[in-house]
Amino acid sequence: MLQKLLIFIVLAGMGLSGYAQEAYMDAEAEDLEKTYLGGEPYKVKLYTQKFKAEKPKNIIFLIGDGMGVSHVFSGLVGNRGKLFIENCRHIGFSKTQSSDDFITDSAAGGTALSCGIKTYNGAIGVNPDTIPVETILEAAEDKGLATGLVSTSAITHATPASFIAHQKKRNMYEEIAADFLKTDIDVFIGGGLAHFIGRKDKRNLLTELKEKGYIVENDMTKIQKIKKGKLAGLTAQVHNGRLEERGDMLPIATQTAIKILDNNSGDKGFFMMVEGSQIDWGGHANSSIYIVEDMLDFDRAVGEAIKFAAKDGETLVVVTADHETGGMAITGGDFNTGMVKAGYPTGGHTAVMVPVFSYGPGAEEFIGIMDNTEVHAKMKKLLLGD
Repeated sequence: MLQKLLIFIVLAGMGLSGYAQEAYMDAEAEDLEKTYLGGEPYKVKLYTQKFKAEKPKNIIFLIGDGMGVSHVFSGLVGNRGKLFIENCRHIGFSKTQSSDDFITDSAAGGTALSCGIKTYNGAIGVNPDTIPVETILEAAEDKGLATGLVSTSAITHATPASFIAHQKKRNMYEEIAADFLKTDIDVFIGGGLAHFIGRKDKRNLLTELKEKGYIVENDMTKIQKIKKGKLAGLTAQVHNGRLEERGDMLPIATQTAIKILDNNSGDKGFFMMVEGSQIDWGGHANSSIYIVEDMLDFDRAVGEAIKFAAKDGETLVVVTADHETGGMAITGGDFNTGMVKAGYPTGGHTAVMVPVFSYGPGAEEFIGIMDNTEVHAKMKKLLLGD
C-alpha cells in the first residue's frame, strides 16, 4: 500500500518535474536578498598536515557548483573569518571552458572533471561525438574500489549524472536514472525519486535497486543510521529544498557516505563525489543570502571530509567548482557580524577560473593554473595509477 501511495504521489508531480529541475535558473532575488546580514557561526577546526602515505588510498572530491573565489570569500566573511576549507593549504585554479563554448554549463564542466575530456554543453559522460567515455567513478569500480555520490540536487542532475551516466543531453533524466542500474555504485544520496518510479517506460527502478541488494530509503534520519552495504538514498522527488527546509542533509549525507564506503572498501579504498548544488542556484538568483547559506553548508560537508581524512591519513580531499555563477562581486561586508553585500553583472555562468583546494597525500599536485581536465587526470593517476 505504501509503495502504491508513493508511486501515486510521484506520478501526480511528474508533469512539473521537468520544469522543477531547471526552475532555479529563472529565479530572481529581491534587492534585500543581495545582502546577507549574518547568522550563527559554526566552529572550525584546523587538522594535522601529516599523513601516512605519499599517495591516497581514497579520494573525496567535492564540487561547489557555481563556486568562484567570491563565493568562497562570502562564506569566509559569513562565518566570521573561518572555514573548514582553510585546512587545504595547496591551492590552484582551474580553467572551465567547454568544447563548444567559452562559458561552460554544469554538464560539460562535470564531464571534464569526471571523464577528463572537453565536450559540448549539455553532454553527460560523452565526448563531442556523443560516444561514452569512462568516468573516474567507473574506473575506480573496475579496480574494485567502493564508490559513492552525494548531492543536494536531484542525483540525476548534471553534475552527479556526469560521474555515472552517459547521455547526449542533460535533460534525459529517466535515461540517466536507468544508468545507475548499470553500475555497482555503493551509495548515492540526493533527490530525483521522480526519475526512478512513475517513468514513461513503466520500469520501477526502486524495485530493481532492491533486487540488486540496495537499501532504498528517503528519510535522512534512517539513512544516517546505515553503516555498510549498498544504499540508494532518494531524499526528494526532484531537488532537495533550500537550507531551511533540508537542514543538515548535505554534511550528514557526506558523513554517512564516507562511513559506508570506508566499511565497504576493505584494502581497496574508495572514490566519492559530493556536490553542493545550490551555490549555483543562489548565483543564478543573484541572491547573496542563498549563496552564503549554501556556501557555509558546503563548507561543513568539506569539514566532514577533512575530519575523516585527517584521522585516516590515506585520504585525499579535493575541492573545486565546475564554473562560476553570477559574476559575484563583494561590495561590502563585516567580519564581526558576518554581513556580506554583493553585486552581480549576470544571472548566468561566467568564464573565469575557479579555485582548486586540496588536503592530504598528493595535495601538492593541485597547485598553479590547470585545465579542468587536468584535475581529473591528477586524481586518476594518484588513485588508480592511470
